[in-house]
Amino acid sequence: MDSTNSESSEVVYDVPIFFKVYKDGRIERYRKHDFAPPSNNLVTGVRSKDIAIVPVNNVTVRLYLPKITQNDQKFPLLVYFHGGGFVIESAFSTYYDSYVHSVAAETNIIVVSVEYRLAPEHKIPACYDDSWAVVKWVSQHAIGEQGAEPWLKSYADFSRVFLSGDSSGANIAHNMMMRASIDEDHKLGVGDSLKLVGMALIHPYFGNNKPDRIWSYCCPENPKTDDPRSNPAAHPSMLSKLCCSNILICTAEKDFIRDRGWTYYEALKKCGWKGQVEIKETQGEEHVFHLDKPTCDKAKVLMKWLADFFQQSS
Repeated sequence: MDSTNSESSEVVYDVPIFFKVYKDGRIERYRKHDFAPPSNNLVTGVRSKDIAIVPVNNVTVRLYLPKITQNDQKFPLLVYFHGGGFVIESAFSTYYDSYVHSVAAETNIIVVSVEYRLAPEHKIPACYDDSWAVVKWVSQHAIGEQGAEPWLKSYADFSRVFLSGDSSGANIAHNMMMRASIDEDHKLGVGDSLKLVGMALIHPYFGNNKPDRIWSYCCPENPKTDDPRSNPAAHPSMLSKLCCSNILICTAEKDFIRDRGWTYYEALKKCGWKGQVEIKETQGEEHVFHLDKPTCDKAKVLMKWLADFFQQSS
């Protein structure tokens, strides 16, 4: 065998279920996604379309509009961040398009699903910066600056805005809420034109004071276990500043990162934050089971938790 080819094929970094890196710099993802186009579903009444937010970085959103049943109807607005350990998946995969479509249909909420750049090609904080660009884009519609998307202008209720995500997407949701909470320039109009009511964090990926291979590789600028973006529970004074008033944390009994959600929950209760936090756990299930088995009874229960949270928090 050619020695050069042998060298280039040598694996130098391997994260099971996510990706491996070869000596020549090539990156192979273990799960590749297919592309699901936007649609107009005649059964659910949900319509979707794609909008470029930062074309130079391929930051795009898929916007989902629920079925309109009356004139002048306004829906709560959800900004959703997909999971995948910061390195796999897409807002446009069949996996996530199907799920977010169901969220829009079953919880009766407009959803902005975010397509952000992935690590390790684009190291952290690229995913946060891309997601923040989307949050700012949403806020422009609320405060009447430059926002021209007709679905948001006509149907979004900016006094009822939520952030949500699963796994690493839940981490991004938290970090976007944190950025909004300490937005020194007050450019989002939070609390005025735009009201960030709450977060729904599903099987959240956070650090836990132990070395984390995914975080250390994706975030070489600060691989330490106390980085507040990875481990918010280690920074209670920051947590106490969260500007939303309601948080729902969903965990699963057999999830390999189940303890991370509970640690976040306990930190919220102790840090002096003035809002209401609730944690709900699905028994007998594993990490993001609701994406793998969307029609199972327990996935339907999880969807009901989300619908109740969005409705009651509003």
